[in-house]
Amino acid sequence: MLSQRFSTDFMTTQSVEFTPNVKYLTETLRKRCASIQTELESRGESFVDSMFIDQLRRVYLAPLENPTRRELAEELPLVTSLSILIDLIAQGWKIKATTPKVLLEFEAEESPEADKQRIRRAHLIERDSQVKEPSVTAFIRSMEKRRLTPVGWHSIFSVMRDGSELAEALKGVQELESEEAQLGVLRSVIRPYLQFVDSEAVCEQTGLRLNDIWRYFRHTWVNSYKSVPGRSMMILVRDAAAPHHPVIGIAALGSAVVQQSVRDRWIGWDSAHVAEQLKALPVKKVTSILLSQLGSFTREVYINDLIADRLLTRSDLRKPSDAVIARLLKESLRAIKQHRRYPHSAKQKQTENLRRDDWRMRAETSLFRSKRCKLLATLLSIRRTFTEVGISLRNPQAVHNAYDKARFRFAVAQLFRLAKGERVGIKMMDIMVCGSIAPYSSILGGKLICYLLCSPEVVRHYETRYGGQTSLIASSMSGKSVKRPAELVLLCTTSLYGSALSQYSRVKLPAEIVGGTSDDKIEFENLGLSEGFGVFHFSRETLRLMNLLVSRAKEYRKVNSIFGEGVNPLMRKIREGLSKLGLPAEVLLKHGNKRVVYGVALASNFRSILLGFSTKPNYIIPQTKPRLRTEGLSEYWRRRWLLKRLRKGGILEEVAKHTLVYPIQHGAQVYIPTDPDPILPLWT
Repeated sequence: MLSQRFSTDFMTTQSVEFTPNVKYLTETLRKRCASIQTELESRGESFVDSMFIDQLRRVYLAPLENPTRRELAEELPLVTSLSILIDLIAQGWKIKATTPKVLLEFEAEESPEADKQRIRRAHLIERDSQVKEPSVTAFIRSMEKRRLTPVGWHSIFSVMRDGSELAEALKGVQELESEEAQLGVLRSVIRPYLQFVDSEAVCEQTGLRLNDIWRYFRHTWVNSYKSVPGRSMMILVRDAAAPHHPVIGIAALGSAVVQQSVRDRWIGWDSAHVAEQLKALPVKKVTSILLSQLGSFTREVYINDLIADRLLTRSDLRKPSDAVIARLLKESLRAIKQHRRYPHSAKQKQTENLRRDDWRMRAETSLFRSKRCKLLATLLSIRRTFTEVGISLRNPQAVHNAYDKARFRFAVAQLFRLAKGERVGIKMMDIMVCGSIAPYSSILGGKLICYLLCSPEVVRHYETRYGGQTSLIASSMSGKSVKRPAELVLLCTTSLYGSALSQYSRVKLPAEIVGGTSDDKIEFENLGLSEGFGVFHFSRETLRLMNLLVSRAKEYRKVNSIFGEGVNPLMRKIREGLSKLGLPAEVLLKHGNKRVVYGVALASNFRSILLGFSTKPNYIIPQTKPRLRTEGLSEYWRRRWLLKRLRKGGILEEVAKHTLVYPIQHGAQVYIPTDPDPILPLWT
């Protein structure tokens, strides 16, 4: 596959040859692509929608009629390739030619608004496809149906606020003379509070499960609802000022992604900045940090079986040699091959009530034996480098002379990469969902949700939920239970669209407003644009087909969806699938939708914490009286955003449009596209 880019004054064009390896079905692929091209051209300049994409899947992903044995072997690669093609069409790609090869072309307009609309349409296609699934539709309909609960008859509409009622309550605010009088009314009209969603928790106002309430409103988002692995926290923001405490908005925090170049440069985790961070510290402290972290990582690796198998001795940990490092790397490779052939999936799934012997057995599985050997080889290589350049507590000045040595800088970068891997999962989280629902969305409720995510209530709930939790990976590497302090010091997120104008823009407040010091502030800081690399543009159908393709491979699988195999198993599985199809992953995984990356520090010394220079967070917002701080954040939102929003003409009319009077017309209701011919699964 070849890729070329050229641009004019108004748009950038990318041209790609689509040549998957389908052997005996190459002509069938070409003919189906030609038919898809005809259908696209018949639409003219009309945008593709979920109905059209569903139609393409229904027709062109159909099984072959009377295939030969050779064709049958290539049928799944053919259908998977066509599903990938349809995903690209949903993103705005077009088929420019089908002879002699299939040629795809993408024209990206330079206008940020046009690009935003393109991305929005692509997300809606997948979202609409999801809500039309029978199980999802049934859930939505069940939530909208009134039911008898312990506190009366209720449905999801019970936790929506009627827009006309809210507009009426806000109508007289602007007529009041003083700003304080206006704020007094606003406090009685909108009283936000945080509610954390636990699996079986029930709403005291309606008797509905909190998890169901959150899930329902998540389906109103532009992008589809996907569960994420690792740690997660779902949050409802409710309004105590109205009956049944309607939902203002929803949020979710999830485990931070390990690789994010823009964020890592900002924190100082990347190799280019680590040395600069260290140079700013006294040499004695630098020496202590380096040796302390190296020793800590080494002590936490279970080595009894490796010593018993004569792969290393305890003296090797102090004075490593090239031979022992080579043996460990060789054993790591052997063990991972063994794991891929015979994965211990049952042992990896068991995580509850494990004793020390259980953790030891888990550590000795092929997967974690491979990981331990590889980690030890890295740690011993770092120690050898430190020894060679003279790093020791007795000679702290050696650090000063070592910065100019390339091998020392490389060893330091390796060490801090390991530190990053440990802290990224426990000291920070990503904002996965953040926004308001109608009618609050018309009065900048999304800004309110942003502020409330910085509340000490969130930090405290995270500590309560995960503070005593055993770290699965660390325990499996150590052969014993390991628990890490759950101190949240940083939140990160990305905008849905590439434009810098989003609900996160200009969200900041002086810390002294909520009891902090005058020289601190809470701010969603724009860190720059992401690289536009990921998997969101692959549909669930494509992911299912690709998983089937990989699982049918005769050779062992590199990705078995076992916790501990590595970060982002979905990304690695897609890479493997694309490789089997003969399609370049680097081209197809780069969707080009560059998003704005934001970081919001909860502790003033978050960098020092994440780099391992400090252990105690200095929180920007005092952690005492957390509910009082939450109210302070809400009050700042009323003063900074809500008052100004109400001065804009037509806002109250926009709010009033969301009515709960039958027939209900409310922006917080999930929209389900109608399709007279529902899609049935083609592959099982």
